[in-house]
Amino acid sequence: MTIREFKMPDVGEGLTEAEILKWYVQPGDTVTDGQVVCEVETAKAAVELPIPFDGVVHALLFEEGTTVDVGQVIISVQTGADAPAEAAPVQEAVPAAAEEQPAARQPVLVGYGVSTASTKRRPRKAAAGTAAQNGTAAPAAAPAATPAPAVPAQPNGTAPAGGERPLAKPPVRKLAKDLGIDLAAVVATGQGGIVTREDVHAAATAALAPQAAAPAPVAAPAPAAVQAPAAPAGQVPAAADAAARETRIPVKGVRKVTAQAMVGSAFTAPHVTEFITFDITRTMKLVQELKADPDLAGLRINPLLLIAKAVLVAIRRNPDVNASWDEAAQEIVLKHYVNLGIAAATPRGLIVPNIKDAHAKTLPELSEALSSLVATAREGKTSPADMQNGTLTLTNVGVFGVDTGTPILNPGESAILAIGAIKLQPWVHKGKVKARQVTTLALSFDHRLIDGELGSRFLADIAAVLEHPRRLVSWA
Repeated sequence: MTIREFKMPDVGEGLTEAEILKWYVQPGDTVTDGQVVCEVETAKAAVELPIPFDGVVHALLFEEGTTVDVGQVIISVQTGADAPAEAAPVQEAVPAAAEEQPAARQPVLVGYGVSTASTKRRPRKAAAGTAAQNGTAAPAAAPAATPAPAVPAQPNGTAPAGGERPLAKPPVRKLAKDLGIDLAAVVATGQGGIVTREDVHAAATAALAPQAAAPAPVAAPAPAAVQAPAAPAGQVPAAADAAARETRIPVKGVRKVTAQAMVGSAFTAPHVTEFITFDITRTMKLVQELKADPDLAGLRINPLLLIAKAVLVAIRRNPDVNASWDEAAQEIVLKHYVNLGIAAATPRGLIVPNIKDAHAKTLPELSEALSSLVATAREGKTSPADMQNGTLTLTNVGVFGVDTGTPILNPGESAILAIGAIKLQPWVHKGKVKARQVTTLALSFDHRLIDGELGSRFLADIAAVLEHPRRLVSWA
């Protein structure tokens, strides 16, 4: 009998971890080469993982909802025998740190180093294992039958006196460093004595409240005959648990990387935002005419489609807006293609997939691409490749009834256009005040790439096309 192990692959270009969302197989199930066995979520997208060999599932090493480091074994498969073996526990599938060789550190997406062997140096049993000290494996002093109490921090941030280095993932170590928390003083609640993000936040909270720093003993249950008096109607009982008044939501996956990207963009690219309000009545009439066109039957025709087309026409008239900034070379990189991003709200957070080579697509092709992009995003199936190499983004805040906003650039892109709500408003048309369809566009752009004149011309051209949509043809 041969047991083969399948490790968490790097499905997101340098990302260090992924969360297991769903298992599609169970121990004892037969699997074949290429069969999808689970769905995971990285910091970029949800991805289905196929198994690369045939066999019978021996063990699932992590439960759904668990965040697993890249390179860690997630499933074992029995090959070379007909009958499945009994599922092995998690700790027997991961080698001890003493069996691993230290590896050089390398840069990753979020800017700190991670050892390729870091996920394997964690002891999986309380009574056995080894500890890693400064990247070198060393035997533990002695097995512990029960978890040890928290050890006070040592001078200069050194490891506890027992010689063990606190076990934590690189993102958790970075979080502790940012918050000024010594991992040696943190009580670990994770599996195998691993320090989690929640442990670090708990330590930071305790540091801010010295009177509550020492853990209070667990109170014994009150006798059944003794009950607290009821609080007056409309008031929260004085003894109510504070946790009942707040809900904490872990930030991970797409939400985490979006937050990091937006902070980086806001404080790296010098943003400028300009606005234009105009009469879009003729475009709205054209939308209705195109919907009735039998040649476009089955296609989704909406204002966003024509706005996207107007943006592409305006880029053709102002090609210098389609660029990126190369910080290392201190150069502006002009793009001769347009990968048009569409901001999409999904249950897992905001993502920005893009339509590749949108500039070369006809209106029907653009409609099909837009519909496919939105449907895939809503299903949570957007791949990392679909979100890479965007050049300019559209975000439709008008669907929420919002008039306008000041959008933040998607990192690496030159501009983002916010589309406001389209509403009937009094408007001067042919010398008379009439009810017309009016909207506001807001264009944020990177002032290193686009100066005020170029940004203004570009935004004005978009509005001009939408005011008189015949320019979709005459300016194309």
